[in-house]
Amino acid sequence: MDKNQIRETIARRAALELHDGDVVNLGIGLPTMIPNFLPKGVHVTLQTENGAMGMGPAPEEGKEDKEMINAGGGYITLLPGASSFDSATSFGIIRGGHVDATILGAFQVDEKGNLANWIIPGRLTPGMGGAMDLIVGAKKVILAMEHTQKGNPKILKQCTLPLTAAGQVNLIITEMGVIEVTPKGLVLTEIHPEFTVDQVIAATEAHLTISPNLKPMAQ
Repeated sequence: MDKNQIRETIARRAALELHDGDVVNLGIGLPTMIPNFLPKGVHVTLQTENGAMGMGPAPEEGKEDKEMINAGGGYITLLPGASSFDSATSFGIIRGGHVDATILGAFQVDEKGNLANWIIPGRLTPGMGGAMDLIVGAKKVILAMEHTQKGNPKILKQCTLPLTAAGQVNLIITEMGVIEVTPKGLVLTEIHPEFTVDQVIAATEAHLTISPNLKPMAQ
């Protein structure tokens, strides 16, 4: 698969985790593709940490409103009935447990559900943003991420980068398959037909339990 196919595969599968009526917060990058692949009849309300509820699709080029951006600085639109508010209210929504799901990217995740996705030491970063609050406050935490980085595993026995939060990840979706984070470790529940179980294991540093009900990755 090329880069675009990988990203679309991950976004398509992640979209299936969302349910009609969910309040959802999407991380920057790949997760912003997910609304393009929502199943028919599934309508979600998108929330952004900088203070909006009810985001629509990205604006057409040339029609951007400089007053309308998401937490990552990307231009957005608002749907009819949308609301805007200050950041304190926004984080009250997040910390109060009113976000049904957050879907984020990751630098690293490990077999205990620890996530590192905000800084690589030595590189300039704008800060953690709302990721720490989202991971703790959202009812379900889903990672939509490539399985490896330049051939190196991103799903580890133990994260080596500074953590965003510990023990909060519920589900990992990559181009190779779907992995559940359980109290007993990581369980491969779905596999993309282009890969074998041995290939998934070889690309994963953490120990993987293979579900007895392993099935093809849903799209």
